[in-house]
Amino acid sequence: MLNVVLINPEIPFNTGNIGRTCVATGSFLHLVGKLGFKINNREIRRSGLDYWPKLRWKHYPDFGDYLAEAGEGANLLFFSTKGTKNFWEAPYSPDCSLIFGGESTGFPAQYHEKYKERMYRIPVSGDVRSLNLSSSAAVAIYETLRRTKGSACPLVL
Repeated sequence: MLNVVLINPEIPFNTGNIGRTCVATGSFLHLVGKLGFKINNREIRRSGLDYWPKLRWKHYPDFGDYLAEAGEGANLLFFSTKGTKNFWEAPYSPDCSLIFGGESTGFPAQYHEKYKERMYRIPVSGDVRSLNLSSSAAVAIYETLRRTKGSACPLVL
């Protein structure tokens, strides 16, 4: 199963939209660290619409807890504006973990060094620094589905 991991997400609308995309694709949403909202916040439910009760999700106090559950050898793919490789180069697999940092802070500094070989960027042009978090997650989720020919998630075609 495809895993979407948000580290210290701050904005309920983004998390709600990502949750909705996870329901649409059969992905699992993992929320890690400090949340910038309460999980029962009406904004998160509004953006997730009536799909939020159908979402498979879990909250972890820290990334180490997520890693313990993901297991040794998990295919971890980090997405950041500081990534040195293009997201089209990522080694997507049906059970990979697509990992995103918080909206205003990105990843904690130590992640960039520890996971630099697994850090990817989604290219943008013009004066835009980055895509919105929920847009970035959707891009990565659907690129994973395209590359794995949908085997990562049970889609209705």
